[in-house]
Amino acid sequence: MNDHILASEVQQYINDHLNDDVHKIAMAKSPFTEVSPKELANQIAAKNKSIRKLPAWYHQEQIYYPPLLSIEQCSSESTAAYKATLAKGATLIDLTGGFGVDSFYFAKRLQSVTHCEINADLSAIAAHNAKALKQTNLQFLATDGIAYLEHNEGRFDNIYIDPARRSQTGKVFMLKDCTPDVVQNLDLLLSRTRRVIIKTAPLLDITAGLKELKNVTEVHVVSVRNECKELIWIVERSPAEKVKIVCTTLNEQEKSFSFFKGEEDQDSEITAGPLQQYLYEPDTALLKGGAFQLIASRYQLQKLHSQTQLYTSDQVITEFPGRRFRINGLISATELKKEKDLRANVIARNYQDKAELLVRKYKIKPDNHRFLIFTQSKKEGYLIIDTTIEQHY
Repeated sequence: MNDHILASEVQQYINDHLNDDVHKIAMAKSPFTEVSPKELANQIAAKNKSIRKLPAWYHQEQIYYPPLLSIEQCSSESTAAYKATLAKGATLIDLTGGFGVDSFYFAKRLQSVTHCEINADLSAIAAHNAKALKQTNLQFLATDGIAYLEHNEGRFDNIYIDPARRSQTGKVFMLKDCTPDVVQNLDLLLSRTRRVIIKTAPLLDITAGLKELKNVTEVHVVSVRNECKELIWIVERSPAEKVKIVCTTLNEQEKSFSFFKGEEDQDSEITAGPLQQYLYEPDTALLKGGAFQLIASRYQLQKLHSQTQLYTSDQVITEFPGRRFRINGLISATELKKEKDLRANVIARNYQDKAELLVRKYKIKPDNHRFLIFTQSKKEGYLIIDTTIEQHY
């Protein structure tokens, strides 16, 4: 950590050049003898990355930014605040503290939080920023979190861990492919707490994760604007009779849809129905959670097709976690070709062509409100639904 970056004139330079080309700054001569061009470029790039993801950091003076990769990999404020609601009791240890966003939000709800980070420089950065943000109930240890537990007898109400994938190749991975190895160290973790909170990438298969981990009581699927951001696994000393799946969307309004593992299978007889006044597209969190049939039964919707995760009803369901469209009617391919200056957004679900191909084929220009939904219905077969969006993600 280069303390010279915190000098007022350097901080002013960073703020004055937020809109400049960081590549040019990195290659140019630095106006400061103790701060390199690459350091200036990194501070500017990292601060720009934080404007929406970490607004509290962005708007706070005297924030020191780590290498850009740490900003890209850390939790956003919205997901960190959500995770903090899952902690119970008064104390927590974060075994993989990183830039400190998760620890910061846990500390806003708990009495005491310990942040462990094996990278001493990153640990110092997180400690400095917590002080700048005036969060005083955080303890920072520049150490390996698992090793710290092995050599100390302290107990915590919660243990939080965010294992990193050892290999970024491929879309499928297992917890044993991550470091720290949560599966191997789970007995150690449970000997020091009653509640383990594990964050993983959304690519991890829920069924596979449940096979690897014991005593999972809850799995939280968290999305922001229809992008699945993370899975959060709650592990406790006593196994649960049924694992609870919670699908949460963090948009302007937080919405959750929860069910128990296996409950979806019991609802497998939902039948496809005809097109009605409204069309519903579930948020990706619900789809990742696997609540395909339960969506229909909970909200009293009809599925268009057994293989199409689109739903319809004559009623407005404002609490639905996803997008809602008002159906204007069906439109034929011939009518589309005749329409001049065709403007709409395109969604293709269980259709013979992909959305990109359909946009080119019909020369469709973007539109903020009109959506053409190319899909398949059990009743009508392939169809094109002309809709107006009423509720965004």
